[in-house]
Amino acid sequence: MDPQDRLAELSIATIRTLVMDAVQAANSGHPGAAMALAPVAYTLWQDVLRYDPADPLWPNRDRFVLSAGHASMLLYALLHLTGVKAADMTYDTIGGPAVSLEEIKRFRQLGSRTPGHPEYRWTSGVETTTGPLGQGFGNSVGMAIAGRWLAAHFNRPGFELFSYRVYAIGGDGCMMEGITAEAASLAGHLKLSNLCWLYDSNRITIEGKTDLAFSEDVGARFAAYGWNVLRVTDANDRDRIAEALKAFRETADRPTLIVVDSHIAYGAPHKQDSETAHGEPLGEEEIRLTKRAYGWPEEAKFEVPAEVRAHFAEGIGSRGRALRTAWRSEFDRYREHFPELADHIVRMQNRRLPEGWDKDLPAFPPDEKGQATRVSSGTVLNAIAKNIPWLMGGAADLAPSTKTRLTFAGAGDFEAGSPGGRNFHFGVREHAMTAILNGLSLSKIRPYGSGFLIFSDYARPAIRLGAMMELPVILIFTHDSIGVGEDGPTHQPVEQMVSLRTVPGLIVLRPADANEVVEAWRVIMQFRRRPVALILSRQNLPTLDRTKYAPAAGLAKGAYVLADPSDGRPDIILIGTGSEVALCLKAAQALDKEGVRARVVSMPSWELFEQQEPDYRDAILPPDLKARVSVEQGVTLGWDRYVGPEGRAIGMTTFGASAPYQDVQRKFGFTVENVVGTARDVLAGGRR
Repeated sequence: MDPQDRLAELSIATIRTLVMDAVQAANSGHPGAAMALAPVAYTLWQDVLRYDPADPLWPNRDRFVLSAGHASMLLYALLHLTGVKAADMTYDTIGGPAVSLEEIKRFRQLGSRTPGHPEYRWTSGVETTTGPLGQGFGNSVGMAIAGRWLAAHFNRPGFELFSYRVYAIGGDGCMMEGITAEAASLAGHLKLSNLCWLYDSNRITIEGKTDLAFSEDVGARFAAYGWNVLRVTDANDRDRIAEALKAFRETADRPTLIVVDSHIAYGAPHKQDSETAHGEPLGEEEIRLTKRAYGWPEEAKFEVPAEVRAHFAEGIGSRGRALRTAWRSEFDRYREHFPELADHIVRMQNRRLPEGWDKDLPAFPPDEKGQATRVSSGTVLNAIAKNIPWLMGGAADLAPSTKTRLTFAGAGDFEAGSPGGRNFHFGVREHAMTAILNGLSLSKIRPYGSGFLIFSDYARPAIRLGAMMELPVILIFTHDSIGVGEDGPTHQPVEQMVSLRTVPGLIVLRPADANEVVEAWRVIMQFRRRPVALILSRQNLPTLDRTKYAPAAGLAKGAYVLADPSDGRPDIILIGTGSEVALCLKAAQALDKEGVRARVVSMPSWELFEQQEPDYRDAILPPDLKARVSVEQGVTLGWDRYVGPEGRAIGMTTFGASAPYQDVQRKFGFTVENVVGTARDVLAGGRR
């Protein structure tokens, strides 16, 4: 055997034995796909990937996404064998190994860098958190879009700073998920020729063979999407894998799908039943038999031959180091010719804003008629985006309604023929849109995406993963309540607000008027590691007179006293969010005429309020003032923490109704009369 072929086979066997040993030691995990894909991953990393293990943050590195996150040990083995360095949790400092052999031995154990599914920020070299099938494929489309935009925006004649490609591996489960179809359809439409998916067609899922529920021609489907479709009939044929990857790199007008036929748990001759091979350890006896088939020492555990490490160092290590070094030199020359653009690249990579980003923020004059907060948000968004070139996004086919189109000169549309545009058209694909936003953010774009609040349900799995990764994605949800009116209960969000509030790490902001919208955007843009859901109204809301009421800057603390009685301590507190704040103000005025002194608190964000010091929270909601009423056009779940056992929450207990929004609001009690009556009841109860 040729020496290089011998080293390749030895390296592949090393990957497979590390997978087997780690899963067996953990007594948990999925060895099959990782073992079957070892030759594919080896060929990609060792011979193709433009990646420097010594600098996993190099901006022009090729991206590798393991959409089939259950095969995590495949990635951990590669990170270990190629010597990928670790970055700290802020991605500012590079130090020791990302995945040491000790960490592989601790696979799936508490605190290890080798969790059951790959986690971004936790394990360096992991480009995105994957596990829920199809999400990684969706993220990879965002990364590819970012690559196209970065090239169009920053590259100049003689300077090709951005030319990276994106590779993603997924399996039959990924192909069954709807998000994959959404993302693939858009990728084909945009002709993302820098995107390659490798489909591990092993025809096995947890329940058994895929023909139980999956019999379509995946290749034909992707050809219909506009992809270049290639096939490798044996996952062990490294020459054919290399040829397919070369064909991808030579394809300039469409993304590429490489269908790779594999056998799960290849080399484990007695473990071909789906449940054991896919989702359980092989067992000690089967591991010995498999190692014997590889010509491997049967009793050796976590064996890594020194020549395998050297082999990877001579391959991906030396290639990546040369490419990254050349890029750094090119960037230094680029900085001399284009200092402003170079400064923008550095700021993007560190998630820092340009100087003067907020210089054009508007101030809205008092106006009783006012405007919908979706409208004022569109004004603010355009003012900010002019000063932050990498702030960009779009809607799931709803930009005219969500007011999220960038309208200033030069904004443009991102399309197959014009990848420098900043307005994205995601189509009716809320789930894929949000996964793509995550991919854009992982590539250091500052993305936003929008839709109606009711459709946040379609996007929720990707929202959750974005929060888990601490990505500063901006989610703009309009048509926030039963104020949607005639569209009826199918389009009137009731439970969505509290649902979003349950996502750890997600900031939910529901501003009350145009100037709170300004302050909301001021807060949002300064987050570097927090996603935000900005919740906006369809209907007009009065723009409050801030000479009469407290400044809107109080929004930054999540809740603030908007109005207090002029003649002493309040008898009751009315708490509102969004459109219901103006209702609380009117109710307070009515109560004042009855001799009841009411404090009105605007509470646009529970999460920001909970971050404040106890003294501040107690100043807004004094513990000894127990008469409280909250008003929000959604379910009341969770409001008990703020109104307490002696207070009352006015909200929704059913779905909505189809009628003009004023009629719907009256039907469900969002009136001055009901708020005043509820306040009276609370006060009466407090006197008994």
